[in-house]
Amino acid sequence: MFGPSHDKPGLLVRRYAPVAATWSLAWVLIGLIDRRIDLGTQAMVIVLASAVAAFWASRWLAILAPALAVQAFTYWYVPPRQDWMINIEEHGLLLVTSLVVSWIVSLLMQRQRELADNEHRLVLRSEQLRRLGDALREVDDPGAQASLLQDALTTSIGGSAVMLILRRPPGDTLVAPEATECTLGDPGDDEAARLRAVMASGVAWTGTGDTTRWCLPMRGRSASYGAALLPLPGAVGDPQAMLRHAQALCDLMGAALERANAVHAAHAAREAAQIQSLRNTLLAAISHDHRTPLATILGAASSLQDQDLRLSADQRQRLVATIVGEATQLARLTHNTLQLARLDTPGLVLQMDWESLEEIVGTVVQRARARAGGDRLRVYVKPGLPLVRCDAVLLSQLLDNLIDNALTYADRGAVEVWADLDRDRMALAVDDRGPGIAEAHKEMIFEAFKRGAPAPHADHADHADAAATRGAGVGLAVCRAIARVHQADVEWRPRAGGGSRFILLFPASATADAPQANSLPLPLS
Repeated sequence: MFGPSHDKPGLLVRRYAPVAATWSLAWVLIGLIDRRIDLGTQAMVIVLASAVAAFWASRWLAILAPALAVQAFTYWYVPPRQDWMINIEEHGLLLVTSLVVSWIVSLLMQRQRELADNEHRLVLRSEQLRRLGDALREVDDPGAQASLLQDALTTSIGGSAVMLILRRPPGDTLVAPEATECTLGDPGDDEAARLRAVMASGVAWTGTGDTTRWCLPMRGRSASYGAALLPLPGAVGDPQAMLRHAQALCDLMGAALERANAVHAAHAAREAAQIQSLRNTLLAAISHDHRTPLATILGAASSLQDQDLRLSADQRQRLVATIVGEATQLARLTHNTLQLARLDTPGLVLQMDWESLEEIVGTVVQRARARAGGDRLRVYVKPGLPLVRCDAVLLSQLLDNLIDNALTYADRGAVEVWADLDRDRMALAVDDRGPGIAEAHKEMIFEAFKRGAPAPHADHADHADAAATRGAGVGLAVCRAIARVHQADVEWRPRAGGGSRFILLFPASATADAPQANSLPLPLS
């Protein structure tokens, strides 16, 4: 403990016993050397005792003890002994010099002891600030560590601290402050009122009208988040230095509480921004891409309703096919948009399990062939691939989007689906012979509601432009979002001879220690 101590008989004895022992030994030594050596040498024992006793003596005792010692030495040892009438000319200079030197040595030793004590206090206080700062930095709720501050204040000041801390939810103005206050200790009504007043003002109260206590705020940069009521320290140490140290401890807690509130407020703002982003995404999808298929469906359905008797069977079949196709496109767009928003939700939990890529690829390809015809899809899955840890539903949607994108933008040539190992990472790729993508747009195509331009000099750029007018610009954004929640990455690469390759690379951890798939490889088709 480096705070004040209240003087008690036991403490006084322990404090001044070394002083008494030093002077006792000095007088014993003077008695032993008496009449054997000269008075000047005997007087040096008093100077030595003054220097040694100053390690423990107070300032006034360090001055008084040498003066009494010189007087006693004069009476008992300076001729004529046991008489105050001494020869001033012969012994006066010796006695005065001994007294002055004893005083100087005592005061110098006192000063050195004070400097050493102050240095020791500074080291202990710095260490206390460091430990408290480390403890508060490692927790999300500093208010739950208020007992650490209370212990630090009690240790540094020497009396039990009473504290009040505000733990209001960030930005919640509907909760009364009293409902979010926590106290340590047992403050009375007057003390609680004083703590709240100091917390509200952010100004320390140091005993106006009450000279026994301090009340210090826990200050952040913009507000105070609590207050501490401390007993006024005793005489040991500099009260102002103690006040500054106690305020620094309180401010550490205030800064930690403010930082925690800022983190919670940022988290709440981020969630609000994500909710707003979801609204904006849905609104953009409805206003930008839902209107065209809805208008087409409405037109075809109106024609069926109004002109049913005048339409041939082929015309009705084409209108019905149009409705089904546009409804399917609308459902796909809606599903992708909702999935894109869901994947940005904080705390998303995936249904992860060990899955077979052969089964996932087979299921997705079967659906795609039924939807767009099977003559253009080719599948190449390496036999004996290990299982991959993933969310099968999301991975199926990713592959389905990539295949649909390739079939939409590539008007000729086969679309190839590959599953293989790339070094120690599982790779899933979709290749096409479409117009490709301009190099400058290879990242932009993965952003929601944005489309890239075809590669320069593409042979079928007109078809790509026509397909782009139907595209929503969401499918590839969903692919990247699904890849990222799996700690994977999906990227576009140009193919030699024209076309695009979209490849998904799983992290090595997704296949580490994975069991081998037992299903038969898909046939090359």
